[in-house]
Amino acid sequence: MTSRLLFLPGASGAAAFWQPLQQLLAAGKQSVCYGWPGFGANPPDPAVTGLDDLVQQVLADVVAPSVLVAQSMGGIIALKVALENPHAISHLVLTATSGGIDIEGLGAQDWREAFAAENPAYPRWFIDCKEDLSARLHELQMPVLLLWADADPISPVAVGEKLAGCLPHATLQVIAHAGHDLGRERADLLAPLIRKFLAP
Repeated sequence: MTSRLLFLPGASGAAAFWQPLQQLLAAGKQSVCYGWPGFGANPPDPAVTGLDDLVQQVLADVVAPSVLVAQSMGGIIALKVALENPHAISHLVLTATSGGIDIEGLGAQDWREAFAAENPAYPRWFIDCKEDLSARLHELQMPVLLLWADADPISPVAVGEKLAGCLPHATLQVIAHAGHDLGRERADLLAPLIRKFLAP
Protein backbone atom coordinates (compact mmCIF):
# COMPACT_ATOMS: atom_id res chain seq x y z
CA MET A 1 0.00 0.00 0.00
CA THR A 2 1.31 3.46 -0.91
CA SER A 3 2.08 5.70 2.05
CA ARG A 4 0.37 9.03 2.51
CA LEU A 5 2.88 11.85 3.10
CA LEU A 6 1.92 14.61 5.53
CA PHE A 7 4.27 17.64 5.64
CA LEU A 8 4.14 19.78 8.80
CA PRO A 9 5.82 23.22 8.85
CA GLY A 10 7.40 24.90 11.85
CA ALA A 11 6.64 28.28 13.41
CA SER A 12 6.35 29.96 10.01
CA GLY A 13 3.18 27.94 9.49
CA ALA A 14 3.73 28.11 5.73
CA ALA A 15 2.71 25.26 3.46
CA ALA A 16 5.24 26.58 0.93
CA PHE A 17 8.10 25.52 3.23
CA TRP A 18 7.80 21.87 2.23
CA GLN A 19 6.70 22.25 -1.39
CA PRO A 20 10.19 21.76 -2.94
CA LEU A 21 10.59 18.46 -1.06
CA GLN A 22 6.98 17.47 -1.69
CA GLN A 23 7.55 17.82 -5.44
CA LEU A 24 10.61 15.54 -5.23
CA LEU A 25 9.01 12.88 -3.03
CA ALA A 26 5.30 12.77 -3.65
CA ALA A 27 5.01 11.64 -7.29
CA GLY A 28 2.32 8.98 -7.35
CA LYS A 29 1.60 9.40 -3.64
CA GLN A 30 -1.13 11.16 -1.72
CA SER A 31 0.33 14.12 0.15
CA VAL A 32 -0.68 17.14 2.20
CA CYS A 33 1.39 20.27 2.92
CA TYR A 34 -0.16 21.99 5.93
CA GLY A 35 -0.41 25.73 6.45
CA TRP A 36 -1.28 26.56 10.05
CA PRO A 37 -4.40 28.77 10.40
CA GLY A 38 -3.59 32.31 11.56
CA PHE A 39 0.08 32.10 10.56
CA GLY A 40 1.39 34.43 7.88
CA ALA A 41 -1.00 34.64 4.93
CA ASN A 42 -3.14 31.75 6.22
CA PRO A 43 -6.56 32.93 7.39
CA PRO A 44 -7.34 32.24 11.04
CA ASP A 45 -9.74 29.48 12.03
CA PRO A 46 -11.87 30.21 15.12
CA ALA A 47 -11.76 26.49 15.95
CA VAL A 48 -7.95 26.56 16.27
CA THR A 49 -7.00 28.06 19.63
CA GLY A 50 -4.08 25.88 20.69
CA LEU A 51 -1.52 23.31 19.66
CA ASP A 52 -3.83 20.37 20.30
CA ASP A 53 -6.26 21.75 17.70
CA LEU A 54 -3.48 21.47 15.10
CA VAL A 55 -2.81 17.93 16.30
CA GLN A 56 -6.47 17.06 15.76
CA GLN A 57 -6.38 18.66 12.30
CA VAL A 58 -3.51 16.40 11.28
CA LEU A 59 -5.03 13.33 12.95
CA ALA A 60 -8.13 13.80 10.79
CA ASP A 61 -5.94 13.27 7.69
CA VAL A 62 -4.01 10.26 9.02
CA VAL A 63 -4.82 7.07 7.13
CA ALA A 64 -2.60 4.03 7.61
CA PRO A 65 0.10 3.95 6.45
CA SER A 66 1.00 7.63 6.83
CA VAL A 67 4.43 9.26 6.96
CA LEU A 68 4.86 12.47 8.95
CA VAL A 69 7.57 14.89 7.77
CA ALA A 70 7.96 17.78 10.22
CA GLN A 71 10.13 20.87 10.60
CA SER A 72 11.24 22.52 13.85
CA MET A 73 8.22 23.29 16.07
CA GLY A 74 6.09 21.19 13.73
CA GLY A 75 7.94 18.28 15.25
CA ILE A 76 5.99 18.50 18.49
CA ILE A 77 2.77 18.20 16.49
CA ALA A 78 4.16 15.19 14.63
CA LEU A 79 5.23 13.50 17.86
CA LYS A 80 1.83 14.13 19.49
CA VAL A 81 0.04 12.76 16.40
CA ALA A 82 2.25 9.67 16.45
CA LEU A 83 1.58 9.13 20.15
CA GLU A 84 -2.18 9.45 19.56
CA ASN A 85 -2.31 7.06 16.60
CA PRO A 86 0.96 5.12 16.47
CA HIS A 87 -0.35 2.19 14.42
CA ALA A 88 -1.27 4.46 11.51
CA ILE A 89 2.15 6.15 11.30
CA SER A 90 4.62 3.97 9.42
CA HIS A 91 7.57 6.40 9.56
CA LEU A 92 8.54 9.75 11.11
CA VAL A 93 10.93 12.24 9.52
CA LEU A 94 11.92 15.12 11.81
CA THR A 95 14.13 17.98 10.65
CA ALA A 96 15.72 20.46 13.07
CA THR A 97 12.98 19.73 15.60
CA SER A 98 13.06 22.06 18.58
CA GLY A 99 9.76 21.03 20.15
CA GLY A 100 8.83 18.01 22.22
CA ILE A 101 11.88 17.71 24.46
CA ASP A 102 13.66 19.87 27.03
CA ILE A 103 16.54 21.45 25.12
CA GLU A 104 17.93 23.51 27.99
CA GLY A 105 21.67 22.98 28.30
CA LEU A 106 22.03 21.72 24.72
CA GLY A 107 23.34 24.99 23.29
CA ALA A 108 20.13 25.99 21.50
CA GLN A 109 19.56 29.67 20.75
CA ASP A 110 16.28 31.03 22.14
CA TRP A 111 14.49 32.20 19.00
CA ARG A 112 11.03 32.78 20.43
CA GLU A 113 10.96 36.43 21.49
CA ALA A 114 12.74 37.66 18.38
CA PHE A 115 10.32 35.65 16.24
CA ALA A 116 7.33 37.02 18.15
CA ALA A 117 8.60 40.58 17.70
CA GLU A 118 8.99 40.04 13.96
CA ASN A 119 5.58 38.34 13.65
CA PRO A 120 3.27 40.09 16.14
CA ALA A 121 0.10 38.72 14.50
CA TYR A 122 1.13 35.09 14.99
CA PRO A 123 -0.56 33.19 17.85
CA ARG A 124 1.48 33.26 21.04
CA TRP A 125 0.31 29.79 22.08
CA PHE A 126 2.44 28.21 19.37
CA ILE A 127 5.54 30.25 20.13
CA ASP A 128 5.24 29.72 23.89
CA CYS A 129 4.73 25.95 23.77
CA LYS A 130 7.43 24.13 25.74
CA GLU A 131 5.67 20.82 26.31
CA ASP A 132 8.12 18.02 27.15
CA LEU A 133 7.18 14.64 25.65
CA SER A 134 10.47 12.91 26.40
CA ALA A 135 8.97 10.59 29.04
CA ARG A 136 6.65 9.08 26.40
CA LEU A 137 8.90 8.93 23.34
CA HIS A 138 9.93 5.33 24.12
CA GLU A 139 6.37 4.38 23.15
CA LEU A 140 7.04 5.22 19.50
CA GLN A 141 8.15 2.03 17.81
CA MET A 142 8.10 3.19 14.17
CA PRO A 143 11.36 4.03 12.34
CA VAL A 144 12.38 7.68 12.77
CA LEU A 145 14.79 9.63 10.57
CA LEU A 146 16.32 12.68 12.27
CA LEU A 147 17.77 15.18 9.80
CA TRP A 148 19.91 17.87 11.39
CA ALA A 149 22.14 20.66 10.09
CA ASP A 150 25.66 21.16 11.34
CA ALA A 151 25.25 24.96 11.45
CA ASP A 152 21.88 25.44 13.14
CA PRO A 153 21.89 27.65 16.24
CA ILE A 154 18.18 27.07 16.92
CA SER A 155 18.33 23.27 17.06
CA PRO A 156 21.98 22.19 17.19
CA VAL A 157 23.10 18.62 16.61
CA ALA A 158 23.04 17.98 20.38
CA VAL A 159 19.24 18.24 20.23
CA GLY A 160 19.11 15.60 17.51
CA GLU A 161 21.42 13.39 19.56
CA LYS A 162 19.13 13.71 22.58
CA LEU A 163 16.07 12.81 20.48
CA ALA A 164 17.93 9.84 19.02
CA GLY A 165 18.49 8.61 22.56
CA CYS A 166 14.78 8.93 23.42
CA LEU A 167 13.34 7.22 20.33
CA PRO A 168 13.87 3.44 20.13
CA HIS A 169 14.32 3.21 16.34
CA ALA A 170 15.85 6.55 15.37
CA THR A 171 18.67 7.28 12.94
CA LEU A 172 20.39 10.67 13.03
CA GLN A 173 21.79 12.11 9.79
CA VAL A 174 23.76 15.37 9.99
CA ILE A 175 23.82 17.55 6.87
CA ALA A 176 27.02 19.55 6.37
CA HIS A 177 26.98 23.26 5.52
CA ALA A 178 23.26 23.63 6.25
CA GLY A 179 21.12 25.70 8.62
CA HIS A 180 17.77 25.56 10.36
CA ASP A 181 15.71 25.65 7.15
CA LEU A 182 17.48 22.67 5.57
CA GLY A 183 14.11 21.06 4.79
CA ARG A 184 13.41 23.78 2.24
CA GLU A 185 16.89 24.90 1.26
CA ARG A 186 18.47 21.43 0.86
CA ALA A 187 15.50 19.49 -0.48
CA ASP A 188 17.78 18.06 -3.18
CA LEU A 189 19.93 16.39 -0.50
CA LEU A 190 17.10 15.35 1.78
CA ALA A 191 14.93 13.72 -0.89
CA PRO A 192 17.25 10.74 -1.61
CA LEU A 193 17.85 10.21 2.12
CA ILE A 194 14.12 10.08 2.78
CA ARG A 195 13.47 7.84 -0.24
CA LYS A 196 16.04 5.36 1.05
CA PHE A 197 14.53 5.56 4.55
CA LEU A 198 11.03 4.84 3.22
CA ALA A 199 12.08 2.05 0.85
CA PRO A 200 10.56 -1.35 1.73
